[in-house]
Amino acid sequence: MAQTKPILQAQIFFLLSLLSLPLLAQQPDLETANATMVTMPQEYRLDGVIEAAKQSTLSAQVSGRIEAINFDVDDRVNKGDVIVHIRDNEYRARLQQVKATLAEAQAGFDDAQSEFKRVNGLYKDKVISKAGFDKASANLESTRARVAANRASVNQAQEQLNNTIIRAPYSGIVVERHIELGEFTNTGQPIMSGYAAGKLRVNVNVPQSIISAVRKHRDATLVIDKKQSPIEIRKLTVFPFADPKNHSFKVRLDLPEIASNLFPGMLVKVAFVTGEIQRLMIPVSSLVQRSEVVGVYLVNTKRQVIFRQVRGGIYQGDKVEIIAGLDAGESVALDPVAAGIQLKAQWNSAQ
Repeated sequence: MAQTKPILQAQIFFLLSLLSLPLLAQQPDLETANATMVTMPQEYRLDGVIEAAKQSTLSAQVSGRIEAINFDVDDRVNKGDVIVHIRDNEYRARLQQVKATLAEAQAGFDDAQSEFKRVNGLYKDKVISKAGFDKASANLESTRARVAANRASVNQAQEQLNNTIIRAPYSGIVVERHIELGEFTNTGQPIMSGYAAGKLRVNVNVPQSIISAVRKHRDATLVIDKKQSPIEIRKLTVFPFADPKNHSFKVRLDLPEIASNLFPGMLVKVAFVTGEIQRLMIPVSSLVQRSEVVGVYLVNTKRQVIFRQVRGGIYQGDKVEIIAGLDAGESVALDPVAAGIQLKAQWNSAQ
């Protein structure tokens, strides 16, 4: 009986050990990815201000009282839409007057032309003198000039009448209205301001210390936030002179029309490529946010899970830079939830 008790205790301990092994063995293998050094463009970020690539202020071409205002601030207009209508009674009357004068001059020209044909025939038959022919010819040219002058007056009056209707020169958005309904406007007075929708650009003041690199690479992106992918710049223009006050160079960036959430006057970040740099990158999905702590779950060669705090950097698609906390070649779990469960199982088995 003395020997039986130690043997029984050993068997019980062995059975308990066997029961505890499946706790770890049943844990599925975690999918991992290695922290990798990647050659990436080196960027220099600066603030830029968005402006409309096409913007204008419409002014009155004739004077008169404002009879209708069809659009206001923040309204979208299409090319050719009537924005403002100026009272046109006076200009219609003027047009009718010069048209009547033109008709009279045309009648006089027709008579002079008929008279010239008759006199020309008589002159060829030597019935009348050279003086009579010259008089008829001069009268014809005079009436022809009068017709041309009156036709120009009709065109001018027609243009003034057309200018009482102010139309949108292109499709866009109204940003400011300078007149009120019933107000009397003079020639040259501003009416409305607007910009073409979708055609935006960014102005950036670039320090002279990096302008050579900007000229060399001519590559930049617009950085909105971490949740939105950077917007590729389609055209970059470097002004050939520096501002004498701050010694910076103005750089203008044309934005693609897909940037629909941007508006003139907004402050944005522009990342200029100035060279190349090695960055340690891991998948974004492996990051864990715990209150103010950012970390990852490491998986070592023994398939053990370890939580480690890291400091992140820039985002590049589905990758994120790790500035501190990881070394190249270390493996991180792609599923933080599953890794957390396995880490808890490790703690429980170790107790």
